Amino acid sequence: MFPNLDRPLIVFDLETTGLNMATDSIIQISYIKVMPDGTEKRVDHFVNPGKPIPAVVAELTHITDDMVKDAPTFAQLAADLAADFEGCDFAGYNSNGFDIPMLCEEFLRAGINFNFAKSRLIDACTIFKRMEQRNLAAAYKFYTGHKMEDDFTAHRANEDTEATWAVLKGQLDMYAPGKQEEPERQLPNDMDAIAAFCAPKQQFLDFAGRLVVNEKGEEIINFGKYKGRLAREVLPQDPGYVSWVLFGDFTRDTKRWFSYLQSKYAKR
Repeated sequence: MFPNLDRPLIVFDLETTGLNMATDSIIQISYIKVMPDGTEKRVDHFVNPGKPIPAVVAELTHITDDMVKDAPTFAQLAADLAADFEGCDFAGYNSNGFDIPMLCEEFLRAGINFNFAKSRLIDACTIFKRMEQRNLAAAYKFYTGHKMEDDFTAHRANEDTEATWAVLKGQLDMYAPGKQEEPERQLPNDMDAIAAFCAPKQQFLDFAGRLVVNEKGEEIINFGKYKGRLAREVLPQDPGYVSWVLFGDFTRDTKRWFSYLQSKYAKR
């Protein structure tokens, strides 16, 4: 079933030098821009990360230093990507957990504050895990009837993107209200409802989840020695803690939020 779109949807996947959003970089970005009228545009970029690709990553993705040496850096692509992504929703596989935060971090490194808060974030992995509890290859077989290894080369962003797009459409078919009796297994073909289904149970301020919001709308520190404490109580009392975050191995997105909260709650 084709999603009921009221604005463009970016179905995307990233390959990166690793899983540390603060220090690793994108080496491939692939996306399908799906328009409300059903037209699709496919874009695939290798990206020069500015450092060697670890051997384990090259073995997994089959993307080598030689393949990206003449590719543009993310900073060189960032403005065009931001323009193409403006006004769009986003969908991926585990994208809310990794790809969206990583993409946000790369935009910030490039000096672009892309506002993902304006977008609905659809995560096919969340839908699948809550409905079936498996991975992308199993999801592809479950929703399409095909083996992923027969149709694609694993761990390449462009092919994983195609598989994710097929899975998402299959999910909308399988969980259509008319096809499922149990209400908890029904997923309306509505982007607001799908985004709400994919949203984490706890509201994060930063994508890394270092800061969360409680039911009163108060900012809470979500890690380390101050975990569970109110930011408005901690930050004015321990400026050294804020400095540790701002100069430490944290994502720019996390540092941005700590800097904002430090100013918000500065002693007057």
